[in-house]
Amino acid sequence: MPTQRAEEIVRFWRDVGPEGWYAGGAALDDEIGARFREDWEDANAGRRREWFSNPIGALAYMILTDQFPRHLFRDDSRAFATDHLARSAARVCIDRKLDLHLEEPVRQFFYLPFMHAENLFDQDRCVCLMLVRLPQTGADNIRHARAHRDVIRRFGRFPWRNAVLGRKSSPAEAAFVADGGYGEMVRAMV
Repeated sequence: MPTQRAEEIVRFWRDVGPEGWYAGGAALDDEIGARFREDWEDANAGRRREWFSNPIGALAYMILTDQFPRHLFRDDSRAFATDHLARSAARVCIDRKLDLHLEEPVRQFFYLPFMHAENLFDQDRCVCLMLVRLPQTGADNIRHARAHRDVIRRFGRFPWRNAVLGRKSSPAEAAFVADGGYGEMVRAMV
């Protein structure tokens, strides 16, 4: 049985919808911060794992640990602070097939933690999951998954994260970002 709080997170994110999930913006960032920062802090402290027992709770946990920090901490290293929790939870939830109890396109949030990983194994897993488990809405997701995987194949990390993570960019990474980076890569794949 999902908790009321988990249901609220999922309802909020469904209301934001596909048009808003990747658009971002200060208004959405502020609303997520005002409504859900304490929930993120609880998850970061190791709480909320009981949500894995059902599809809605599991989806709420994925959103809370993978999507919300990117809004809560835009241009800050904390944006990636709970990525490892999201990946760990995604592995468990996918093994239990909890993702398959939810409709597309929200099902993608079980796979995005692998797309956000800076290792090729998880990138390959993301591409496979997008291909197999998002048959109706996955085309655009597959393109983005492949682009992320190509960046990891090329650099072993995401160059656009270097500044906020205090990493020095290589000349090749700096050139990639200066030439349009990820956005240009995705446009070229069309």
